Amino acid sequence: MTASKAKEFGRSDKLKNYVSASVLSADMLELKNEIKRLETSGIDMLHFDVMDGIFVDNITFGLPVLKQVRAATDMTLDVHLMITDPLRYIDCFADFGADIISFHIESESDTLAAIKAIKAKGIKAAVAIRPATPIGAVYEFLPYVDMILVMTVEPGFGGQSFIPETLDKVRAVREKITQLGLDVDVEVDGGINSDTAGAVKAAGANVLVSGSYLFGAEDMKAAADAIREGEPC
Repeated sequence: MTASKAKEFGRSDKLKNYVSASVLSADMLELKNEIKRLETSGIDMLHFDVMDGIFVDNITFGLPVLKQVRAATDMTLDVHLMITDPLRYIDCFADFGADIISFHIESESDTLAAIKAIKAKGIKAAVAIRPATPIGAVYEFLPYVDMILVMTVEPGFGGQSFIPETLDKVRAVREKITQLGLDVDVEVDGGINSDTAGAVKAAGANVLVSGSYLFGAEDMKAAADAIREGEPC
C-alpha cells in the first residue's frame, strides 16, 4: 500500500462486500465537498476513472487531479486506467496516491509486465475486461492479481444501463477463482444500483462500483448500504 491510511480490502473477509464510488459522477466544482460526503456516508473506496480519449472515446482525469484527491482524503483510491499504454504510467499513478490500479487486458501493454510493475510499487493490481472480451482471457493472470474488474457497461461514459449478459462473466470468473483456491476480489463497474447489486453479488462480485446512483441519491449512506448489504437475488 501507499503511505496513505487507506483501508485494506478483501484479504481478511472473504467475499465481504465493498462499495467504490465513481468520481466520474461527482460535481467537479465541489469535488472536495463531494469527497467529504463519501467519507461521511461510509463509502469504502473512491473509484478514479482515467480515460485518454484513445482507448475509450472520452477524456477524464489525470495525475494532477489524483494528487489533489490524495491530499484531500485517506480513502482507498481505486484507480481504473482506461488508457492505451498503462504500463508507461503505472509508476506515476502509484506515486501520486493510487492504492489499487486496474488496467485493461485489451490495452497495448504486456499484461503480466503491467501487473508486476503495479505490485513492485507495493499496491494492489487488478485486470479489467470489457463486455465483449471473453472472460477466459484473464484466467492465466488470476494467480498474480488482487482483483478482476468486469465491466458491466462499455467503458468510456458514466450513466449507462447495466448489461445483463455480463453476469455470466462474473459468475465464470468467480467459479475459476474458487476452483484455483485463490483469494481474488471481483469488481463490477457500470449500471450498479439497488436493483442490479443483488444479481452481481449472487454471481460472485464483491466490489461494486457505483456512480450516478450514489451521487444522485438524497441519502448517499442509505444508497451505499442498499448496494453493500442488500440480499443477493
